[in-house]
Amino acid sequence: MCGIIGYIGKKDAEKIIIEGLHALEYRGYDSAGLAIRADDGSIISVKCGGRVSELEEKATVAGLSGKSGIGHTRWATHGAPTEANAHPHSSHHVTVVHNGIIDNCLDIRRALEENGYSFISETDTECIAHLIDREYVRTHDAAKAIYSACSLLRGSYAIAVMFSDIPDKIWAIRKDNPLILATAEDGSYTASDIPAILPHSREIIRPEEGELFCTTAEGIYSVSGDGTMQKAKTEHFDLDVGAAKKDGYDYFMLKEIHEEPDAVRRVCMRRINEAGLPDFSADGIGDELWKSIDSIQIIGCGSATHAGFVGRSLIEKLAGIPVTVNTASEYRYDPPATVGRTLALPISQSGETADTLAGLRLAKANGLITASIVNAVGSAAARESDYVMYTGAGPEIAVATTKGYTTQVALLCMIAIKLALVRGRADEDFARKFCRDIAHGAPEAMADIISRRDEIRDIAKSIYTHEDIYFIGRGPDYHAGHECSLKLKEISYIHSESYAAGELKHGTLSLVEDGTPVIALATGQRYYDKMTGNIREVRARGGYSVLVCGRDFPEPASYGEKIFILPGISEYFSPLATVVFSQILAYETAILRGCDVDHPRNLAKSVTVE
Repeated sequence: MCGIIGYIGKKDAEKIIIEGLHALEYRGYDSAGLAIRADDGSIISVKCGGRVSELEEKATVAGLSGKSGIGHTRWATHGAPTEANAHPHSSHHVTVVHNGIIDNCLDIRRALEENGYSFISETDTECIAHLIDREYVRTHDAAKAIYSACSLLRGSYAIAVMFSDIPDKIWAIRKDNPLILATAEDGSYTASDIPAILPHSREIIRPEEGELFCTTAEGIYSVSGDGTMQKAKTEHFDLDVGAAKKDGYDYFMLKEIHEEPDAVRRVCMRRINEAGLPDFSADGIGDELWKSIDSIQIIGCGSATHAGFVGRSLIEKLAGIPVTVNTASEYRYDPPATVGRTLALPISQSGETADTLAGLRLAKANGLITASIVNAVGSAAARESDYVMYTGAGPEIAVATTKGYTTQVALLCMIAIKLALVRGRADEDFARKFCRDIAHGAPEAMADIISRRDEIRDIAKSIYTHEDIYFIGRGPDYHAGHECSLKLKEISYIHSESYAAGELKHGTLSLVEDGTPVIALATGQRYYDKMTGNIREVRARGGYSVLVCGRDFPEPASYGEKIFILPGISEYFSPLATVVFSQILAYETAILRGCDVDHPRNLAKSVTVE
């Protein structure tokens, strides 16, 4: 969840680290800090219990100057977001930044205190600093000290380490948490994610689990357990720097909403062949695999789970294959029974989500075929899966996912039609139309909704003062409603829930009071009669009805105080339209409530701890 960065080279380290922390702040923004090796060789730390902008001010006042250093922006796990708990953490010879969580930190802390070490923070990271220091005093070897200390850690970590008496090296190691290294003419970089190093280098290294690296001004070296160093091989990573900038938008979230139509178009077109039919050969997945599948287990967290429910409905409807959608944090402890030859589809934007990775590993251990749906190239999920299908959404900086979700839904739609085609449940004409509609019709509908932002802002003005808002729907609208509700609650802090419209009478209706906003998603024509009845139930109890419907909804003015009519779109893809509407609604509502859209409280972009 936290963001770490390190630099050693020829340039001003303080400037590079601050810029990198700004780029990583989506990973956590409870507190921040950096440590710079000054020109005299000493290591000077500056920390704050606030945002990176506050740290930047403090660092400027401190007048830091040096060519190497490490930095950290925090999402708190152990200890409150205070200056004392902010990273870096130091021991006698060691300064450390850490992303992850150490499960046995209390045992380690007690042992270190018995060894004479004193603690000034509540964090698990301070245990790492003291533990490495203890091993360094014992071995007088940096590599052995880090390896020895890590062997005693239970949990997850990505660590960058500076030693007070080794001025020309920064060390880095990971387990179950993301870490990227990069080399350039001006020096070497360490970071939690690509955006922090994009302005400086495209030559990157993705460390394997438990592999120690030594970064220097001249290059990066892999370090074995006996201390042997070997120049590390890099891979070229090609991504536009501008993709991680706001480009004139007030918030990254708004920019990323505007990028959704093109992102959905790309993810589909990559899997449509010259004959206009679904084709996953670019992902290395041939027809034989799709034909051999008897059941599917979707594994995800948050929005990825919501995408999974949309995918499940479509796969079962079109292909006739039983699908379970599993919350990853539960799947790892209580997986469903397998049915025949089972395909596991872990879904993760980052490919580093801790619970999803645990689910992926359990699925593999249980003999399931694994094909992960991820955005981040080269991520842990991508590397550990039998197959990987990239969404290609590009960097998503805002904490609340937008294009990450819609590209996942689009890819699941492509999987559904592929399964239907190869299993003889859809003919080629139907498949071609399906592919054409999702690759072109759906993005056009999404763009139309984005262009009507003023209409949606007007709806936001009518609901933003309320503290309880409910979404109702049937079929695809019910599945989409979960994501619609999540968007609203996570960035506006309004309590919001989504319910199956037919369940109103089974308890939910008791929550509706005079003026309570209820947003009715009614895009499916076959549900219109039932939805009109549900909306009447809401209005009869004084609820404030917001109707989101298709053009052919009967007399929409009779059913909503506020109405938003969606452009024509197939029911198969209606979640792509309703969710874009809800993303903009959530955005405008959050703005009206004075919320920080890109950095909602208590949340971070990538959940890399359990």
